[in-house]
Amino acid sequence: MIYKKSPEEIAAMRRGGDILVQTFEKIEAALRPGATTGELDEIAETSIIAAGATPSFKGYRGFTGSICSSPNEVIVHGIPGPQVIEEGDIISIDVGVYFEGFHVDSAWTFPVGDVTAQAAELLKVTEASLDAAIAQCRPGARLGDVGHAVEETAEQAGFSIVREYVGHGVGRSLHEDPQIPNYGPPGRREVLAPGMTLAIEPMVNAGGAGTKTLGDGWTVVTADGSLSAHFEHTVAVTEDGHEVITKRGPR
Repeated sequence: MIYKKSPEEIAAMRRGGDILVQTFEKIEAALRPGATTGELDEIAETSIIAAGATPSFKGYRGFTGSICSSPNEVIVHGIPGPQVIEEGDIISIDVGVYFEGFHVDSAWTFPVGDVTAQAAELLKVTEASLDAAIAQCRPGARLGDVGHAVEETAEQAGFSIVREYVGHGVGRSLHEDPQIPNYGPPGRREVLAPGMTLAIEPMVNAGGAGTKTLGDGWTVVTADGSLSAHFEHTVAVTEDGHEVITKRGPR
C-alpha cells in the first residue's frame, strides 16, 4: 500500500532533508585520500545526532554503520570501517536520517582526487540519469516513466543498469511501497499522485549489469569488478510537479 503524505508530513521530511544535506556537507569536507570509511561514518553519526535526529541505517536488520560506504566496484551496502580511501577512488556515500517520525534517504558518489576518464563519465551519466528520472515525477506520470528515464540515459552512454536493487517509497518506514526499478517500459505501473514520497536511486555499472554479495551478507559488488556509481534523492510528488527533499544547495 502506498502511503501519501500530508503537507505537514512532507514539511517534517523537509526538515529531515536539511539535516541530511548538512551531514553530507560535513562528510564531503572530510573526504580525502587517507581518510577511512569508519571516520566518515563517525562524522555522519555525530552530525545527525547533534541535530536531534537518528541515523536510519544503524541497527537496520543488524547493519552496523550510520552510512553505507561503497567504493569503486562496490555498488551498495558497503559497511564502514578501517578501509582507507585512496587517490583516484570513487565512493558512494548513502545516508538516511530519521526525524520527527519520518525517514529521508540520499546517496552521492564522489570522486577522490583525480579519477580516470571512465570514472568521471560514469559519475556524470549516473547523476544525469537521476535528474532524468526526477524530471518524470509529476501527477499522472507512471513509475515506468521514471525507471525508463534512468535506463535510457545510462544505456545510451554505454553503461549497464543494476536490476536486482531498486528504489523505494520512503517516509514513516525506511522502505515503503512502491518499489522503483531503474528500468522498464514507459506508461506502465503505478500512477504518481501528490503526497507520494520516493527514494529514486540509479545504480549504474561501467561494465556488465551482474552483481554478487560478499560474505558479510551486505556488501554488493559488480560481478566483473567494474566500477559502479550510485546517486539517490528523496522526492515528493506535488500538485504541480515535484520537490527534491534532499537537494543540496539552494532549493
